[in-house]
Amino acid sequence: MAIAKAERLMNLALCLLGTRRPLSKRELRESVEAYLEAGSDDSFNRMFERDKDDLRELGLVIETVESLDGEIGYLARRDSNRLPPITLDAEEAAALGLAAKVWQQARLAGAASGALQKLRAAGLPEDVDPYEAHSALEPRIPVHEAAFEPLMLACRDRRPVLFDYRKANAAQPEPRHVEPWALECWRGHWYLAGFDRDRGAERVFRLSRISGKVRARGSRFTAPVPDVVTVRETVASWAGESADRSALIRLRTGAGYPLRAKATGVRELGDGWDELEIPYGHGLDAWLVEFGPDVVVLEPAELRADVVDRLRAVAKG
Repeated sequence: MAIAKAERLMNLALCLLGTRRPLSKRELRESVEAYLEAGSDDSFNRMFERDKDDLRELGLVIETVESLDGEIGYLARRDSNRLPPITLDAEEAAALGLAAKVWQQARLAGAASGALQKLRAAGLPEDVDPYEAHSALEPRIPVHEAAFEPLMLACRDRRPVLFDYRKANAAQPEPRHVEPWALECWRGHWYLAGFDRDRGAERVFRLSRISGKVRARGSRFTAPVPDVVTVRETVASWAGESADRSALIRLRTGAGYPLRAKATGVRELGDGWDELEIPYGHGLDAWLVEFGPDVVVLEPAELRADVVDRLRAVAKG
């Protein structure tokens, strides 16, 4: 929903909830600034009727009242638009507490904290500490990338975006026109899944490789959004998680912890190097390139060639 329309609906809802008597169309037009700018009476009437229907669809109970002189008025009685009492058990309270803590590094932190306080005031059990049930957990989702917030809003609002993206084997970023579907964090990194318009296919992008600003486009989505977006599964396949073969690499001592965590075998070579056997699947070459001079591929030959080609492409750039 566009910001201007959302603000207009909010102002109309506040007028209808705040009045003690039915307000006519004329009074509502004088009370809501956006209606004053509507132009002709016909434009205002169409806008008002759409807004009224939208508010009702959102759940606001709006009454239509006819006065003695036949004038139609509108109001939304507070007692007809109250939420039911909030009741939470200990597990639900703990889940909400953890959710509020997760976003401490994002701009949503203030909103999450405020929401938790309101829930306490509205009926969150006073004798329940929302963090106590999971006191051993300290959830954190890193949100260091500047692209996170505009992409999150674009996913929510179903707005296409444009950004510059550098692939693992490229020296310079390229523009990407994407219809964003979902954001997901996997092993400390954020990824965006969406429809790449230029390539006409689903793609997954690592946010740390996005450079510059994310620009929103005003057009609509052209591809259907799937019911299930498999971000983690796609990224895992890049990293060799679905591998059915093994690769042998040399890794500098003290470097490449993620590779060591995946290794099925480790042997010390001396002189500051170790030999690791790791699962080998699609995308492993792109992942190994990220470790730069700390990794040397020994076998298989095709993996070594792929890594060398990627490194040469970066060096040429």
